[in-house]
Amino acid sequence: MTILVTGSSGHLGEAIVRTLRGRGSPVRGIDLKPSPFTDAVGSIVDPDFVREQVDGVTAVIHTATLHKPHVVTHSKQDFIDTNVTGTLNLLEAAVAAGVRSFVFTSTTSAFGSQLRPEAGQAAAWVTEDLPPVPKNIYGTTKLMAENLCELFFRERWLPVVVLRTSRFFPEDDDDPAMRSAYPLENTQANELLYRRLDIADAVSAHLLAAERAPKVGFGRYIVSATSPFDQRHLTALARDAAGVVRELYPDCAQLYAARGWRLFPEIDRVYVNARARRELGWRPEFDFAHVLNCLREGRDFRSALAREVGSKGYHDAVFDDGPYPIVP
Repeated sequence: MTILVTGSSGHLGEAIVRTLRGRGSPVRGIDLKPSPFTDAVGSIVDPDFVREQVDGVTAVIHTATLHKPHVVTHSKQDFIDTNVTGTLNLLEAAVAAGVRSFVFTSTTSAFGSQLRPEAGQAAAWVTEDLPPVPKNIYGTTKLMAENLCELFFRERWLPVVVLRTSRFFPEDDDDPAMRSAYPLENTQANELLYRRLDIADAVSAHLLAAERAPKVGFGRYIVSATSPFDQRHLTALARDAAGVVRELYPDCAQLYAARGWRLFPEIDRVYVNARARRELGWRPEFDFAHVLNCLREGRDFRSALAREVGSKGYHDAVFDDGPYPIVP
């Protein structure tokens, strides 16, 4: 099975191409930017380029996108062109080429305003059944692209799996208060409790989705590290998340203190990956229990793949006040 990977110069695209090449599997990477993992340079907005690259492949993994960090630096039209029209071009080319499997990388940002409960409310329990309410052009265009994917399944019988991924980027948080309060590793370890994903687990989910899509037909799945929390914890998480974590992991306080780390005092949401584990057979390895095991053994909790891919950033420019500009 030859797999076309869009966005092959980006974090996830590179990680997928690296993994497939390491297995000796046939793979073709495309991106706007050249890289050692990109076989053809061009834009998914160009339908002729897309048709040429889709020809002869059996599966498409579509990771190319404009991200949340581009909201300030790019126009809404740019987001529609790349995230919507680019996806449409790929879907049409996939049907014409007889592609057997299409995987679309979406985002938990599609849930938008649902992810921040009002003060005093319990943390949000985020499953695929929660109605999305995007709050910016990024989430809006990703949801539009998801709906295009579903339309192509219903009208053209193209098997499509949509993966709503949580954050797997290694860069600093865009919130200056978070950056000043917690070391980067501390922040990302905490996020594995409820809203983060190691890129190795992201890759395994995408490859499983490509394999299972013909049987699934169409499906949307949340892809995030398995959380230790359940619904009985939601009220307490909004009030005393650190206390909940210490109850679940009695030696966490000592392990964190040895590194000078702290738990977050509050958690506002929990991403639930149960459907992806059940229906795709996905088995994520990098969760908070893994973090604590690594702390006990003095090891880096990131996967080898995450360390190999490293930090890329999202812009060619360097900004003085954070990894990327944010909406005021």
